Amino acid sequence: MMAKNKEPRPPSYAVSVVGLSGTEKDKGNCGVGKSCLCNRFVRSKADEYYPEHTSVLSTIDFGGRVVNNDHFLYWGDVTQSGEDGIECRIHVIEQTEFIDDQTFLPHRSTNLQPYIKRAAASKLQSAEKLMYICTDQLGLEQDFEQKQMPEGKLNIDGFLLCIDVSQGCNRKFDDQLKFVNNLYIQLSKSKKPIIIAATKCDECVDHYLREVQAFASNKKNLVVVETSARFNVNIETCFTALVQMMDKTRGKPKIIPYLDAYKTQRQLVVTATDKFEKLVQTVRDYHATWKTVSNKLKNHPDYEEYINLEGTKKAKNTFSKHIEQLKQEHIRKRKEEYINALPRALNTLLSNLDEIEFLSWSEAMKVLEKRPDFQSCFVVLEKTPWDETDHIDKVNDRRIPFDLLTTLEAEKVYQNHVQHLISEKRRVEMKEKFKKTLEKIQFISPGQPWEEVICFVVEDEAFKYITDADSKEVYGRHQREIVEKAKEEFQEMLFEHSELFYDLDLNATPSTDKMSEIHAVLSEEPRYKALQKLAPDRESLLLKHIGFVYHPTKETCLSGQNCMDIKVEELLANSLLQLDHGRSNLYHDSANIDKINLFILGKDGLAQELANEIRTQSTDDEYALDGKIYELDLRPVDAKSPYLLTQLWTSAFKPHGCFCVFNSIESLTFIGECIAKIRAEASQIRRDKYMANLSFTLILANQRDSVSKNLPILRHQGQQLANKLQCPFVDVPAGTYPRKFNEAQIKQALRGVLEAVKHNFDVVSPVPTIKDLSEADLRIVMCAMCGDPFSVDLILSPFLDSHSCSAAQAGQSNSLMLDKIIGEKRRRIQITILSYHSSIGVRKDELVHGYILVYSAKRKASMGMLRAFLSEVQDTIPVQLVAVTDSQADFFENEAIKELMTEGEHIATEITAKFTALYSLSQYHRQTEVFTLFFSDVLEKKNMIESSYMSDSTRESTHTSEDVFPRSPRGGSLDYNYPDSEDDAEGPPPYSPIGDDVRLLPAPSDRSKYRLDLEGNEYPIHSTPVNCHDHERNHKVPPPIKPKPLVPRTNVKKLDPNLLKTIEAGIGKNPRKQPSRVPAAPPEDADQSDNYAEPIDTIYKHKGFADDIYAVPEDTQNRIIKVRNSIVINTQGEEENGFSDRVSKSHGERRPSKYKYKSKTLFSKAKSYYRRTHSDASDDEAFTTSKTKRKGRHRGSEEDPLLSPVETWKGGIDNPAITSDQELDDKKMKKKPHKVKEDKKPKKKTKTFNPPIRRNWESNYFGMPLQDLVTPEKPIPLFVEKCVQFIEDTGLCTEGLYRVSGNKTDQDNIQKQFDQDHNISLESMGVTVNAVAGALKAFFADLPEPLVPYSLHQELLETSKIMDKTERLHELKEIVKKFYPVNYDVFKYIITHLNRVSQQYKTNFMTADNLSICFWPTLMRPDFENKEFLSTTKIHQSVIETFIQQCQFFFYNGEIVEAPNPVACQPPPSNPVQMVEPMVPLQLPPPLQPQLIQSQLPADPLGII
Repeated sequence: MMAKNKEPRPPSYAVSVVGLSGTEKDKGNCGVGKSCLCNRFVRSKADEYYPEHTSVLSTIDFGGRVVNNDHFLYWGDVTQSGEDGIECRIHVIEQTEFIDDQTFLPHRSTNLQPYIKRAAASKLQSAEKLMYICTDQLGLEQDFEQKQMPEGKLNIDGFLLCIDVSQGCNRKFDDQLKFVNNLYIQLSKSKKPIIIAATKCDECVDHYLREVQAFASNKKNLVVVETSARFNVNIETCFTALVQMMDKTRGKPKIIPYLDAYKTQRQLVVTATDKFEKLVQTVRDYHATWKTVSNKLKNHPDYEEYINLEGTKKAKNTFSKHIEQLKQEHIRKRKEEYINALPRALNTLLSNLDEIEFLSWSEAMKVLEKRPDFQSCFVVLEKTPWDETDHIDKVNDRRIPFDLLTTLEAEKVYQNHVQHLISEKRRVEMKEKFKKTLEKIQFISPGQPWEEVICFVVEDEAFKYITDADSKEVYGRHQREIVEKAKEEFQEMLFEHSELFYDLDLNATPSTDKMSEIHAVLSEEPRYKALQKLAPDRESLLLKHIGFVYHPTKETCLSGQNCMDIKVEELLANSLLQLDHGRSNLYHDSANIDKINLFILGKDGLAQELANEIRTQSTDDEYALDGKIYELDLRPVDAKSPYLLTQLWTSAFKPHGCFCVFNSIESLTFIGECIAKIRAEASQIRRDKYMANLSFTLILANQRDSVSKNLPILRHQGQQLANKLQCPFVDVPAGTYPRKFNEAQIKQALRGVLEAVKHNFDVVSPVPTIKDLSEADLRIVMCAMCGDPFSVDLILSPFLDSHSCSAAQAGQSNSLMLDKIIGEKRRRIQITILSYHSSIGVRKDELVHGYILVYSAKRKASMGMLRAFLSEVQDTIPVQLVAVTDSQADFFENEAIKELMTEGEHIATEITAKFTALYSLSQYHRQTEVFTLFFSDVLEKKNMIESSYMSDSTRESTHTSEDVFPRSPRGGSLDYNYPDSEDDAEGPPPYSPIGDDVRLLPAPSDRSKYRLDLEGNEYPIHSTPVNCHDHERNHKVPPPIKPKPLVPRTNVKKLDPNLLKTIEAGIGKNPRKQPSRVPAAPPEDADQSDNYAEPIDTIYKHKGFADDIYAVPEDTQNRIIKVRNSIVINTQGEEENGFSDRVSKSHGERRPSKYKYKSKTLFSKAKSYYRRTHSDASDDEAFTTSKTKRKGRHRGSEEDPLLSPVETWKGGIDNPAITSDQELDDKKMKKKPHKVKEDKKPKKKTKTFNPPIRRNWESNYFGMPLQDLVTPEKPIPLFVEKCVQFIEDTGLCTEGLYRVSGNKTDQDNIQKQFDQDHNISLESMGVTVNAVAGALKAFFADLPEPLVPYSLHQELLETSKIMDKTERLHELKEIVKKFYPVNYDVFKYIITHLNRVSQQYKTNFMTADNLSICFWPTLMRPDFENKEFLSTTKIHQSVIETFIQQCQFFFYNGEIVEAPNPVACQPPPSNPVQMVEPMVPLQLPPPLQPQLIQSQLPADPLGII
């Protein structure tokens, strides 16, 4: 055996825990806490502490090994270390009393003593008694730790007396205290240490505790320890204090009051809890489980400590709360993401404010669900709410759960979205308003910094509303627009000045002098100055333009993809291919048509009625017409049918014609609209050439009442529509018929269809076999400008719409071939369509028989390019000018278009070219007959053109320098007679392109004729023949006029004698001798009654020149060039009626000139550039107005129609699509001087001009004589004083004062209020300065006599022409003194006021010049119907300007102001380009209001002011 005392055992003590026990009657519903106290001491870990222990047991449990039929429990032992480090073992016994669960009486035990006696026992014995753990252990002892009471017996060393100080359960504290007192008495008998444990102090009743303490204080050495088993407070202290009492060697423990001990314990728990929570927070995945986490943390000291203190259950709860927080945080983030994504979804699906502005959120949600993109933004879940579904874990699914939208947050987002849309709309509106404000500020120039502009808009409402970033963005956008516009306008200006660039050789480099010349000319242009702040960009644009001029290709074209060459190639590639395919599908045997497909169009069943009537007259759909049987296939369709276009043209049914029937104005209008749609469809998609030529026939249905009042109206309207659509009209025949349609009508309509079919397919002369494409009889070049505002399809439609059009040979992508009958033979014509820049090389290097020059009448640059190109074309090559615009009405409604069309017609007249017009909005289709006369002219001159080309080539090959000459007087008149055969050329189309009811010129002379075409239609002439004696041909040319004796003349335009004199002056003043066959008379003395230009032969020839030598300048150098005249002088008949063969041959020897020497318009343009850049040129070189004046007449041959609106106003051009006839114009001019002179005489007698009254109310003040409104004391009318005072007080710096019109209603209201009360205050009326200014001007306009008396007008005008300034001003001062005293005072007052206004010109922009423009018509009031007054309007203005500028001198004896006043110093200068005196329009309306006059005069396009 081993030695027993080898290692000393720690001392062992047995403590018996006693207290109130027994039945419920004795102890109440609950015990005093003995079991909990033992449990907490023996097993202090929270997981091992059981708060519920019962003393009511079954007999079995009572007899089990744990209870072992005893009324005490063995709790086991605890090893405890004291402060001194000495360990001891404490065995814990609980003395209780178990109650039978059946009888509720104490169980019978071996010890039958009462509880007080048993509890005081010091020796206990129970064999094999097991340690008690918890109630659940009873009966299941094998599932718990089994530990026997040592040796089955224990000696009690001390007692722990438990007293419950809580409220208790159905128990009186006094009874408990009485029981305790008795028990204490028994315990004290054992002489063992006793300690009182006040239990359940966490629920303590204070006076109970005090009573316990009082009880203990009465006893010797009785200590009270305040405990709480629930919170483990002072439990160990109880037993430690008891052990110290049993073993005095141990240190006495400090007894701590419950509250202090509780705080210490709680602090310990809090610390452990914080540490544990930090451990738990390391878990970030809300999917983690407690089992997984606890396994990971079980060895962590913080985890263990918390488990011991609080237990696993609390730890798990803490963990669960954390996991729930993680989940809620995840849901919150997802919800936040969804809410943040909701505005984007709403912007996508509900971006239209007008749709949702007044919708509630629930209504908007319904709209959302109907959106096609709903599923891409939202998801509808099967289970709701969304945060309790697995959708929260689908982080990659960004779609918003639809049930989320029911939350308040989503509704708030929607409301914010609507408000955002409203504010954004307002912001956009304000940005646009600010943009418009910027657009109204005229002085903002391209490239101007924002800092220079901000001061002008700082008070603008829109500027204040938007942010700085927005304002800068708007201004930047505005700048980009105006810069882009300025650059486009600058580029357009360069094209308008094409003559300045295109007189240079290609592939060259501009010289310094040329660049200086270009800048000198362009610097006068406002569009040049507009880019002043972007000078580098401007220079770049200019150099780019010059580079393109020198190296023109379609790749470098400044119009980019709008280059004419590119567009032409694309169109021809598509159209010619369709033509070739479509031609194979045409009816091959058009001459033997035996079946007619008819489309019948009508409204309200009329189409079906007509079809039924035709079938009634047919036999089995066969109709007899003119001895031939035709099979008819009828397709009636109601005009209202939505399938109209699809039914019209199908693969199975191709109509030969369309009958359009009507019986009312409404149905006629509807039919017209349908035809327009059909033609537009056919033209747009070009499905079939046959459909494009589909014929329409208007048929009027009988009204069944021959006396119907509507019939004449319907007949007239139907005929007008037929004329407009260029289609036949079938009227109701005379007589009374019972049916709506007559047999004669149907036959007439069918005949029209057959004729149209035969015409369309060229039955008489079918298209021959295509020859070799290289064998072209004529080569024509059509030129058009890149970027012109019309489609290429339009200008090519005369060719492409013809069935005789085909593709040119391979490699010529911009050419097409035409087969036309010209003369008696069919000719092949090659049409090459090029841009002007591509045509320059062709003009120089290739043989061209004729040019078709196209320009837009809506674009000055287009005309400028045409002039530049035409100037260098040889005058032997025929030219056809084509003006393009939208409609005929443009000529009458748009002055700019009228001006350009008139200029084109005038140039055509000067160079004896053809002129026509094309209209983009026309509903009919043009044929090549438009150019037939031009082709005929080209063909007749072909030999001469080719001879000239060959001679030029020969000269070039021998390196002989070529000089360009004007045409000689004989050889230049390339006049040919057309053969009398009617088959020599195709006539023009059987209609006037401008319409039957439109005429611009007076009716032609009686000798001019109209020609009937093959169908018997009458049409006017479209060309200008040169010298044709056959007046029955297609030209409005009168019979030839015999020339004057000894002076050979032609009836064509040649160089004007004045023009020749100017040219001669430019060459040098060399003496000439007069030809012997011409009377000695200078050009100035030429017969004024004749309108023929005089040949060079009639001009004086100075010495040193032979008779057959002509002196002419080269185009740019003033060199003397001698040309031997090899032209044979013909007889008069030859000169008038054409050339003989001998003369024709001589043309090959003539060296051609250029067209710029044949047209004063072209020459003057080129000369004007020269004069502007060579200011030292002699006066003889300029075409001055004084040398070209001819009183009482205006010769269209010599004067530019653009600068002479008198004649264009009266005559104009008869038709923008018809070449005017020069000879007719000349003859008309001869009759007009007498009328003008007669008209002027009576007007000189008219001294006063009374304007119409502008007021619509009676007034006793306004409109009264001036002397009735003033007194000697008040020489100024009160109304004038009030207006001037108001203006000078409130609006002297108003921009545009007196120029900007005020509100007309406010002006009238001012005068009406003044009429009622002369003391009214203008300030109180709240009117604008401009309204007051307008009312003031209206006051002077209403005066019976102008403020400046008519009697002094002539003196003022004459005096203003005095050249010496001082003398002129003194003379004007004397004239002012002649004013009536009343007029003088008011005139002085108003001029002084205007002088004050002009002094503020830096802010109001109203200089004396501007004010005079606004005020002179009001103050002087000339008769605008008198042309003599209109011719001096500039002088009128200068008089008023002088008075304003020199106000101090005239009225206050001041000094003369040194202000520039060129207008007053000299008469108005004439335009250097102008070749005639300034002309005025024949009719101008009288000035109804002074405001109207001031707005009209500055914008006068005629240069009269």
